[in-house]
Amino acid sequence: MRSVEKQRRTEHGDEADALLGRVAQGDENAFAELYDAWAGRLLALIIRIVIDRSQSEEVLQEVMLEAWRRAPSFDPSRGTGRAWLVTMARHRAIDRVRSSQAARDREDAWQGYLPDSDVTAAEVEDRMEAGRVRDALDAVGEPHRTTIALAYFTGLTHTEIAERMGVPLGTVKSRIRDGMAKMRTHLGEQR
Repeated sequence: MRSVEKQRRTEHGDEADALLGRVAQGDENAFAELYDAWAGRLLALIIRIVIDRSQSEEVLQEVMLEAWRRAPSFDPSRGTGRAWLVTMARHRAIDRVRSSQAARDREDAWQGYLPDSDVTAAEVEDRMEAGRVRDALDAVGEPHRTTIALAYFTGLTHTEIAERMGVPLGTVKSRIRDGMAKMRTHLGEQR
């Protein structure tokens, strides 16, 4: 069984050597035969390395183009055509994997610098809404504006606001209630 496998490999190697010799002379038919004979085998090897089929097919095309261009540099005394093609395919596949990994690494590195688009959109909306609330608060006027600002932005209780402003507690509650009603009206008109 081993001798049959060795013989088959030798025949394929000899076949590749002969085809590469003809391709080196610019024989397009020889290149078509080389492609037909080796594309499937090389693709299988490339897929094992790259995993992604579409990228593997691209790598195969690069390998076959390189074989066409570099066929004149093929030297059968240095190795078989089979080994030459397999080595090119393997190197190209590994280069593709490294390139893909480097691209992912670059993208991951930038993720920390780029704002999340959802966060950015939310910040823009929050700023726009805050601007609308400020406009509505300004439209309410005094003394409602100050009373509402103290209640919502300082965290003071109604009693503490009354003491700070020197007015009765009921007045603070009325100003907040009336001021909020005016703000709702103003905000409703802006929409």
